[in-house]
Amino acid sequence: MATRVRKAEYYSMKVPNRPGAGARMLAALKTEGVGLLAFTGFPVRGGVQVDFIPQNGASLRRAAKRAGWKLSERKAVFLLQGDDRVGALTGVLDKLAAARISLTALDAAVAGGGRYGAMFWVKKKDVARVARLLKAR
Repeated sequence: MATRVRKAEYYSMKVPNRPGAGARMLAALKTEGVGLLAFTGFPVRGGVQVDFIPQNGASLRRAAKRAGWKLSERKAVFLLQGDDRVGALTGVLDKLAAARISLTALDAAVAGGGRYGAMFWVKKKDVARVARLLKAR
C-alpha cells in the first residue's frame, strides 16, 4: 500500500504535570464516546501540552465543554499511514524539503503488521500548500 496522507484537525491544551492527569482525560473522553486518531503530550513550562486528534471534532469539543477543559482553537495536522519499510517517510519529507517547507514537529511509530503511522505539523501559513502538494484529503 502506498503512503496515505490526510489532513485532520487537532486541539491542544495545557494541563498540570501530575500522575494520572492523562489517564483521567482519556477516561472522560471514553465515557463521552469520543474516538481519537491520535493523542500526544509533551512537557512545556511547568506543565504538559496535550494534543487531541479526534475522529470527530464536534464530539471532542462537546466533551471538553462538559469536562470544563479549555481547548485551543481548531488547528491542522497531517496524518500518514502506510506499509512499513526502510525509508518509509523519506518520500513525503523529500517533497516538503524540495518545496522549502519546514516541519514544526513529527511523531512516527511502527504500528505492527508491517504498517507505520506518523503525524506532522507545519506552520499555519503552509497548511494549504502542504495539502495540495501531498494531495491530502
